[in-house]
Amino acid sequence: MTPQNKWLKPPRSLLLILFLLTLVSVSALGFFGWKLLSQERLVEDQRAREQLEQSADRIAATLRRTVAETSGRLGAWVAAPQSGDPPREGLVLLLTGGSLSASPAGRLLYQPAPPALPEAPGETFAEAETLEFQHGQADRAANWYRGMTESTSALVRAGAWLRLARVLRNTGRSTESLAAYRRLAAITEAAAAGVPADLVARLAVCELAPSPDCAAALRQDLLRARWPLTRGQFGFYWEEAARLAGSADPPPPDRLALAEAAAQIWEQRGREVTPRGQSTIWIDDRPLFTMWRSDAERRAVMLAQPETILHQMPTGDGILCAAVDGEGRVVAGRRESGRPSAVRTASESELPWTLQVTALPGFGQPHLLAGERFLLLGIAVMVLFLLAGAYFIARAIRREMEVSRMQSDFVSAVSHEFRSPLTSMRQLSEILAFGRVPSEDRRHLYYETLVRETVRLQRLVEALLNFGRMEAGARQYRFEELDAARLVRSVAAEFEPQIAGCGRHIELAGTEAGCRIEADPEAMAVALRNLVDNALKYSPGQPVVWIEWGLDRDFVAIRVRDQGAGIAASERKAIFRKFVRGRAAVEANVKGSGVGLAMVRHIVDAHGGAITVDSEPGRGSTFTMLLPAMSRS
Repeated sequence: MTPQNKWLKPPRSLLLILFLLTLVSVSALGFFGWKLLSQERLVEDQRAREQLEQSADRIAATLRRTVAETSGRLGAWVAAPQSGDPPREGLVLLLTGGSLSASPAGRLLYQPAPPALPEAPGETFAEAETLEFQHGQADRAANWYRGMTESTSALVRAGAWLRLARVLRNTGRSTESLAAYRRLAAITEAAAAGVPADLVARLAVCELAPSPDCAAALRQDLLRARWPLTRGQFGFYWEEAARLAGSADPPPPDRLALAEAAAQIWEQRGREVTPRGQSTIWIDDRPLFTMWRSDAERRAVMLAQPETILHQMPTGDGILCAAVDGEGRVVAGRRESGRPSAVRTASESELPWTLQVTALPGFGQPHLLAGERFLLLGIAVMVLFLLAGAYFIARAIRREMEVSRMQSDFVSAVSHEFRSPLTSMRQLSEILAFGRVPSEDRRHLYYETLVRETVRLQRLVEALLNFGRMEAGARQYRFEELDAARLVRSVAAEFEPQIAGCGRHIELAGTEAGCRIEADPEAMAVALRNLVDNALKYSPGQPVVWIEWGLDRDFVAIRVRDQGAGIAASERKAIFRKFVRGRAAVEANVKGSGVGLAMVRHIVDAHGGAITVDSEPGRGSTFTMLLPAMSRS
């Protein structure tokens, strides 16, 4: 019978009711747990929303304070430019009249209106240029230029060295031309042909004496804005320096954006603007934050990367923050769509941008996760207790019903065991009492039968009484030295008269000496008698039952073997419980009380031993009692 079928045995209705009650209880518990979790989630979502709104207010206040402080520093610097440094957040352009200056210096790669460097008048070199270009007298022109390089005027010297180096270069005198350009490179703050003279000389030196270091140094000076250049001049010299350096790297995009923004501001200088304000301009998809302050004489405009102003926007703690302009473009920070967000418009935050604070997955969830875990753990424990309780109740019901059934079977079996000898005894007693015995031989046979049935009945009663005392723990054992061979022969002799007439016998095999145990003779005889009786009952068609004994390590082993029906593997443990009888006994209609093997186990356990069974259905069984052997002294 499968385990599922065992659970469906009677009382099925009681187990079904228990199952339904458990199912309803677990379902109700799960439903209320789900409702509690849903309610907890709503509360935590509201709490997370409040935290997000508070974070947005805190960020807006922080940025508003930062912008106000920057605006204050810019206004103070415009009012008194000489009293301190301009705001450090970015580049400050000062527009005064028709000029533009930048602070700190060296940030603009090129300028929309660079200051003109002084340059010697062209008439100073007219005569020498006539000899060079119109008459083709390069040597005379070179001598003329060389003489002018001794002038006391730096502007004249710059123009003369430039023209001398050109003539020498054109006539193939590269070494002398290189020396002339190097002399020219030492003259600063002078222009030649509208370009800083030392810049022209530096590029020519790199061309005449190619060197990666020379071109790299020229590029570094261009990035440091060493010379006031226009956009076209910077682009030309940067490309030439990049060509000589063998690199196609463009100038830094953020520096180009600053220069281009300055150019736009210069172009808009004549327009009507408010005395103060702030906005965002875009240069090639790069945002720049602008803030301006004006008075009657000057206008100061600060240009800065938005990150320098908005660096206090948090990007951790489970939130993202983004500053968005009026067209929806992200000026700074990062935003993520599809997530809960708090928005602070420009009018609300008094900032030039709209702030969008977005909650990342997990924001405000630690409390929720902890609460969920605790609640789920509690529900799981309660469900486990319900299921465990239902299981153990059902198991107890099954066990009680099984015990009740086995007790009923036991009473029925014992009643039959009692009825058989009592019936025989009554019939024989009536025959003897009423003198119906036909002969003395028959009378003698009747008396022997009465004695045998009386002994059988006595043993049955004693067995039940002994089992009851064992179950109650009241059985007292009297241990003494006992020879296993003698015990076996004594028990076997008791069965010989009963089985001799059926053509059956018991074969004995074992050692005659050395198998001594300390045991209660009566109890051990009862145990062995039960095993032999079972072997005879469960192998009715076999003529022989074997009893063997011998030493097995530190134990004396007494084995009772038969070739009967055998025992299924699933029943080998259960048959040692009280009132349990194997399937073979039921199928073969073998009578018994169901307490014999339980009594054997009690007795063997009380002697510190063990009982084992080795069996195979259809091929018989072997029961082995292992009892501690007495030491040989």
